[in-house]
Amino acid sequence: MIRKAQIQEVPEIWRMLHDFADQDVLPRSMGDLYSQVREYFVYRPDQGPVIGVAALHIFWEDVAEIRSVAVLTDFQRTGIGTRLVKECIEEASSIGLRRVFALTTRPEFFERLGFQKVLNNDLPNHIWSECINCLKYPDKCNEVPMLLDLAASDSGD
Repeated sequence: MIRKAQIQEVPEIWRMLHDFADQDVLPRSMGDLYSQVREYFVYRPDQGPVIGVAALHIFWEDVAEIRSVAVLTDFQRTGIGTRLVKECIEEASSIGLRRVFALTTRPEFFERLGFQKVLNNDLPNHIWSECINCLKYPDKCNEVPMLLDLAASDSGD
């Protein structure tokens, strides 16, 4: 079941993001996770552990980032990641955002969801402020910026 994260799940989310740091998921501090817990969606069976996580982080009045997408290895390629990202997209649309983006090393995943590759300059400059926290900054960054225009995807339905 996918739902908003709960405060008691923050340590579990923190461990998951740190476990996936070697797979290009930026780890977050415990303090950041507590202060941003309402940005996170989790996939969790009724009695089991958190299996997947994704967040929608609002940057400005019209743009947000889908970030921290991670699914436990044994459950990858089962549609959980896709469902989590779609939940973030639905949330973005429901609050009136016009665009969502992702910085990813797996652009093909986001392309299947309607995102398009863009140039770094196509995204607002202030979104790059968090890059200084990345171990790959500045010279070894291999993330591809992907953008989804929600207005265009709404008119195509």
